[in-house]
Amino acid sequence: MDWAFWPIVAIAVSLGSFAIGFYFYLYIKKLPSANKEIDRFGKLIRDGAMAFLKTENRVLARFILVTTVIIVLFLPPIWQTSSVVSNLAMGICYIFGAVFSGMAGYVGMRVATIANVKTASAAERGLTHAYRSGFRGGAVMGLAIVGTCLLGTSIVYLIFPHNPNFLLAFSFGASSLALFAKAGGGIFTKTADIAADLTGKVELGIPEDDPRNPAVIADNVGDNVGDVAGMGADLFDSNVAAIAAALVLALDLDQIPFIFMTSAMGLLASMAGVFFSNVKEKGSPGRALNRGTYITTGLFFILTLLGTYFFNFEIRLWGAAMVGLLAGTVIGFSSELFTSDEGKRVKAVARISQQGPAFTILSGFSNGLLSSFPSLIGIGGAALAAYMICQPLGADYAVYGIALSAVGMLSIIGMVTANDAYGPIVDNARGLSEMSGLGEKVLAVTDELDAAGNTAKAITKGFSIGAAGLTVIALLAAYRETLTNIMGTDVLAGFDILDPLVFFGMIVGVGVPAVFSAMLMMGVNR
Repeated sequence: MDWAFWPIVAIAVSLGSFAIGFYFYLYIKKLPSANKEIDRFGKLIRDGAMAFLKTENRVLARFILVTTVIIVLFLPPIWQTSSVVSNLAMGICYIFGAVFSGMAGYVGMRVATIANVKTASAAERGLTHAYRSGFRGGAVMGLAIVGTCLLGTSIVYLIFPHNPNFLLAFSFGASSLALFAKAGGGIFTKTADIAADLTGKVELGIPEDDPRNPAVIADNVGDNVGDVAGMGADLFDSNVAAIAAALVLALDLDQIPFIFMTSAMGLLASMAGVFFSNVKEKGSPGRALNRGTYITTGLFFILTLLGTYFFNFEIRLWGAAMVGLLAGTVIGFSSELFTSDEGKRVKAVARISQQGPAFTILSGFSNGLLSSFPSLIGIGGAALAAYMICQPLGADYAVYGIALSAVGMLSIIGMVTANDAYGPIVDNARGLSEMSGLGEKVLAVTDELDAAGNTAKAITKGFSIGAAGLTVIALLAAYRETLTNIMGTDVLAGFDILDPLVFFGMIVGVGVPAVFSAMLMMGVNR
């Protein structure tokens, strides 16, 4: 098989995802608005989000420029290298990564700030129409994130097929933007949220999204910059880093095509899955979101298995990728268990809240601590299982298996990000319904959508952290591999953190204090 076949397939699939995203954008754009008042408030939110993004990008551009100069001058030192062109190419790849990540976030947020108005307006026609508008707005973000990620990594690999350093530079660019987008967006989100609540609920005693409170607009802007652009940049970074780490480890094993096959099939499954996420008029939005995710997961399982069989890839590599997919499912399921408004945990916290704020804090915090343990077991278990599955192929394959588990987990982030971006869209829609006075019927619909959106955001945060955990292990293994090749000897021979049993024990050890503390607080509550 030609080495360029699967990267080219990945590019074609990426372009297909852009086409579907554009179709969803046109669908949302054509939907009617309820009245001029909702358009006015929607424009304020959109202008605020774009103003934040413009200011953030202005600061980021300076940081990226300075970092690019450092990369060109010192990686390696320009006075010690025979090819200045290589250093320049490294700097360009770094800029390329930052631009692609920012571009995906911009497109997603632009569509989200249109979809919020259309979703609130569609709620007048019922739950089905409102859900479709909100979810398809989120799907644009999901497909844009994965499409640009796969397009960028494929192009860089095709230009520099035998040197993974350029892809690592691309990943570094994405990481730089993700750091600022996630941190900056998160700070703005929570600051605006707390300010709006303090001013409205505490000081003035007015409803949450009352238009008399000017901080409400900032609160809705924050939902977009934190949970759409910020989370999108974070997942873009994790996906690129996982692919880059796997490529470094696969270079000497001649297994690079499998990485692009897995990623392309994941995006293809997400492209199909977004069409299956629909809800009936009396249905549950949360279950509709889950159904889309389960269908995407099933399609990914089947497509990668067929690709492995027909293109003669090693079945153990497929098994390692599926372990990562299973870990992602475990993280999503456990997050939903602790955050769903239909779950026992949330209902128990709601009941105990009637006794006072102290009980609310103790109960909520203890459940939060307890919820981390299943995710930690999923991450550690995935690394251990992937290592053991690939170990019969050789020690290098065993470490490569861990990287593939990260790639497998992140391959379906198109659907996961769509669910996440749906959250702030319907949250904004609820606020816009209140501000523009659309009535109790519309508020009831948007409240139901918002409840499912809050759970989806919690699941994505757990998924993001879990994926980052596996990606860090893969990057550490890639660092060790690169250092060994440069030095000619394994300088980290006694560095046992990469031993999967040691890592699994370490992960469990990290989780035990959280569980113990949760049990103590639950005892106090009882």
